Amino acid sequence: MVGAGAVGGYFGGRMAATGRDVTFLVRAARKAQLERTGLQIVDTYGNVTVQPKLLTAEELKARPETFDVVMVSTKAYSLEAAMEDFAPAVGAETMVLPLLNGMRQLDVLDARFGAERVLGGSVQIIGDMDAEGRIHSLGKLHDMNFGERDRRVTERIKALDAVVRDAGFEANLKPDIVAAMWQ
Repeated sequence: MVGAGAVGGYFGGRMAATGRDVTFLVRAARKAQLERTGLQIVDTYGNVTVQPKLLTAEELKARPETFDVVMVSTKAYSLEAAMEDFAPAVGAETMVLPLLNGMRQLDVLDARFGAERVLGGSVQIIGDMDAEGRIHSLGKLHDMNFGERDRRVTERIKALDAVVRDAGFEANLKPDIVAAMWQ
């Protein structure tokens, strides 16, 4: 999970709390904070604290490691810098799942990593992070939508669905994810 703020921290933290293998790519200051306090989610669905696996961009560059899925939860204006940070994590079979608002990220990610690696994705959540780094879910929405952009239901998207299903939020495999992203 690229980022451990309101979006990445919430969905990645929920997955980690249910036993999924999640590593967060974070900045050094956020890493130090999470090492001290754990990743804390304050939520109407139940509070969660996990001691997440953490990695900084410098650590990833020093010992490159590829991942099955890279979920990108940065702000859109940070996407280019984030791509530099997570590029060593993208291998030949890696899926890149952007969880950003809008559509522009698809072209940017396609140009860097190839359209065959980039899925479509969106989230619906009302969340924020407080000064202590706790993630607050401020409503009942906690949906992650994802799918292949060409509308196929591939083996890899089924595998991703199996990982995120029952992970503490609503996971929705959308055959027409591009239409869902426009909505």
